[in-house]
Amino acid sequence: MESFSAVLRTASRARHTEAESSAFMSGLLGGRLGVDAYARYTEQLWFVYEALEAGAERLAADPVAGPFVRPELFRLPALARDLAHLRGPGWRAGLEALPQTRAYAARVRECAERWPAGYVAHHYTRCLGDLSGGQIIRDSAERTWGFARKGDGVRFYVFEEIPNPAAFKRRYRALLDGLRADAVERRRVVAECERAFALNTAVFRALGEEFRVTA
Repeated sequence: MESFSAVLRTASRARHTEAESSAFMSGLLGGRLGVDAYARYTEQLWFVYEALEAGAERLAADPVAGPFVRPELFRLPALARDLAHLRGPGWRAGLEALPQTRAYAARVRECAERWPAGYVAHHYTRCLGDLSGGQIIRDSAERTWGFARKGDGVRFYVFEEIPNPAAFKRRYRALLDGLRADAVERRRVVAECERAFALNTAVFRALGEEFRVTA
């Protein structure tokens, strides 16, 4: 029988590929967009993680979502340092969420408040994605815009409290496999993972409209 973590990975593969291959992300990784596009994307991450981490505080003791609340995954302090580096000390005053980002963050908050298993779906797609594929973005940003290796500007992608990412991801997937949910609820979680990827892709599309890739 296929493990639940494998079911999630298989079910969301097409959505994941769609997000990765968006014009905006392709342009960012290909060095065809300026640092301002990268900074704007980082700003959107702030709003999503703000919703995710506010929910984490509330759900720390929850039997379903609580096991996934791991301080080593918290990203707001690192994002604050990156945004200060990218936008200057007054970065908070200039923060602006795209409508698509507001919708994404609102859904994360809704799940955190009403549906712990749905929150896990967003936690999984966001945190494991940034721990894994995010390293490609970090490497590209360092090469393209000259950020110090694992320094200010790319600290969001540096998980200092996770010395062995592969082992951490194995433990995380084991938590998914043991999720306290019946078969019907697990199907809902799979659907919510797909929704999370769709919300993220909508943000990429909006950023692609704002920052056109030039040949």
